[in-house]
Amino acid sequence: MTVDDLPTEGTGPAPRKETGRGTRPGGDKPLVYSCSGCSSAAQLANTLAIRLDRLGVAEMSCIAGLGGDVPSLVRLARSGRPILALDGCPLVCVQATLRRHDITPDGHVVLSRYGVRKRRHADFDEEDAQRLLPVATTAVAALTAATAAAPNASTDDEGAGTEPASGAQKSSRQDL
Repeated sequence: MTVDDLPTEGTGPAPRKETGRGTRPGGDKPLVYSCSGCSSAAQLANTLAIRLDRLGVAEMSCIAGLGGDVPSLVRLARSGRPILALDGCPLVCVQATLRRHDITPDGHVVLSRYGVRKRRHADFDEEDAQRLLPVATTAVAALTAATAAAPNASTDDEGAGTEPASGAQKSSRQDL
């Protein structure tokens, strides 16, 4: 929020500025869910998701709200838009939270597979953020391309597909 976004006294809220993303934030862009736990790896995943959102290539949504069964966030996750899961470590909490709702992400990046160390009570290294932002943007681009080519295609950094949970759409996976 900038000073220009603040309401002028007595005039009500400032008009919403056009974001260039259509009538609703994110439109049909892929959704990105990230870990946002207390470790450095978790905060790196969260930062990467925020940067994807601010770059306008994906719409970040709230994994905590999905875990809390917030109806509007569950509907968004089930909307059929491609989903990228960004997990910081091998615990893959984002993937597990999505599975609680029978949702299999179309793409999944686990930062520890890219050499990111999980540290408690420490910030992530900005060098890792700079190094891994292209990995995340490539994952989003692959989702976008796969969706355009075949609406049910998906990508995964694991190198192999996983079967969707019951009730979820079956998808073919594509390596990054």
